[in-house]
Amino acid sequence: MKRIAQATILGLSLLVPFSATAARVVRVRRTRTTVVVHNGFPIRRALPNVVVVAPRVAFRVAPATYLPVVPFRAVIVAAPPATTLAWEDSQSLDREDGWSDFALNVDSRGRALFLEVKGRAQVNFAEVVFDNGETQVVDFNDANLRSGVYQLLDFRDGRKVDHVRLVAAAKSADAKLIVRMAK
Repeated sequence: MKRIAQATILGLSLLVPFSATAARVVRVRRTRTTVVVHNGFPIRRALPNVVVVAPRVAFRVAPATYLPVVPFRAVIVAAPPATTLAWEDSQSLDREDGWSDFALNVDSRGRALFLEVKGRAQVNFAEVVFDNGETQVVDFNDANLRSGVYQLLDFRDGRKVDHVRLVAAAKSADAKLIVRMAK
């Protein structure tokens, strides 16, 4: 009986260090704020509260005039060939953040923008700011998108884009949005 008690005490003493050193996951709560838009922004519905992801670089151009809103058509298209790409960037989304507001620095000339979704995401709007300050808003109207490539905007005459801003939320654990510009 004495040996069983000693074995139990020894076993319990070995467990204490393991539980005391167990890895802890610390989740930093990001600040949520309302979406900030400029005068003349064409979408008139209430916009979601978002976590703002700081841009990697400062933008050269701010929205000056808004063109008529373009409604988004959720049709999956073929991805543009790699040889025709002028620019590409991406943003991973965290489902626990909810809605995120982020912008990608384009600073390139092209003829069309494409949005690739990896995982599942819900998108509120995209704001494409051209180098002359004209801004085209694509209204997704909170569309739920599955994995695939979608045409975001077509400007066949070729334009220089300063940056693209998106308000989106991850609907799967590993959601990622990739924006590409074709030459």
